[in-house]
Amino acid sequence: MKKALKAKDGDVVVMVGTMKGAFLYHARPGRKHFEMSGPHFPGHSVYALAYDGRAGRKRLWAASSSMHWGAVLRSSDDFGKTWTDPKAANVKFPQQTGAALKNIWQIRPGRPEQPDVLYCGVEPSALFESKDGGTSWSLVQGLWDHPHRAKWTPGGGGMCLHTIVLDAKDPKRIFIATSTGGVYRSDDGGKSWNARNKGIHTYFLPEKYPEFGQCVHKMVQHPARPERLYLQHHFGVYKTDDAGDSWQDVGKGLPSDFGFPIVVHPHKPDTIFVLPLKADEFRCPPDGKLRVFKSTKGGGAWQALKRGLPQQDSYECVLRDAMSADALKPAGLYFGTRGGDLYASKDEGSSWKRLADGLPPVVCVKAAVV
Repeated sequence: MKKALKAKDGDVVVMVGTMKGAFLYHARPGRKHFEMSGPHFPGHSVYALAYDGRAGRKRLWAASSSMHWGAVLRSSDDFGKTWTDPKAANVKFPQQTGAALKNIWQIRPGRPEQPDVLYCGVEPSALFESKDGGTSWSLVQGLWDHPHRAKWTPGGGGMCLHTIVLDAKDPKRIFIATSTGGVYRSDDGGKSWNARNKGIHTYFLPEKYPEFGQCVHKMVQHPARPERLYLQHHFGVYKTDDAGDSWQDVGKGLPSDFGFPIVVHPHKPDTIFVLPLKADEFRCPPDGKLRVFKSTKGGGAWQALKRGLPQQDSYECVLRDAMSADALKPAGLYFGTRGGDLYASKDEGSSWKRLADGLPPVVCVKAAVV
């Protein structure tokens, strides 16, 4: 059982979080052969992973959670050979909030010009910020005090803040997505927040276009066009070209517009990938065919990517954070299933191979070029 990777500059590292530990995969830029390291934190659920390459670091972040000790953030500067081991929760709610941390759903390194800033999204839905490289964390009070928060209700996975997007051009602009609250945007660095859900249809509420209460599953932004974001909703794939002021449904042509992950191409802001599921009550691929769908026009026209994926009797489910892309050319794509399969493509989804099977249920996949 390998415990560390021997990654070099330019290599690809794929971080896989499961319900029973984390696994790390490593390949040279050609991505012909991957080596595996793990399990790390065996028996712990790992819902969030991240790579931080700022300021000369090569740091892995992991949120591990045990039923006995709760959730903690750990980091490794040697690709998993050693990890920090906090003796107490390093992300926790202030006592006066009356809240207790249930899980850490997202780890987001800050902007390059702020190499010691990190964010994390947690359950119950809240945003935390660190300004000292992850040593200490503070609750982003402006979001916690928002009058909508008391009216947010849990989605199927809990009341979780699962997406953090830092605007690529405006250093004061931050987006978050939470289930089931929807999309919120701050234009002042997190001091104040406004709902940004106009045009997102809810099938599960009496009001079809409410100000908030949407069950956003995942949201992404391309740094070359930060006014454009995409999101996968609980039924519906959406796009905005005005930084969330209004959203348009671009899911026409998909076999189902229900799904969890959405990924934007690292170099092409008009190219996105989704992985449809039949419906909320049958979270399996439509027609038993496991397919990734690609649009090169920002949605509306879709192409099925299926070569190498099972096209008969496939009943897998891919969760919101279980799909990712690397930044090589051509870009690599990766996703993991609740059945424990891990798939990879080195040609932007044109063909796929299975990197692993028999893993514990996969809940998080993150790819990075180190």
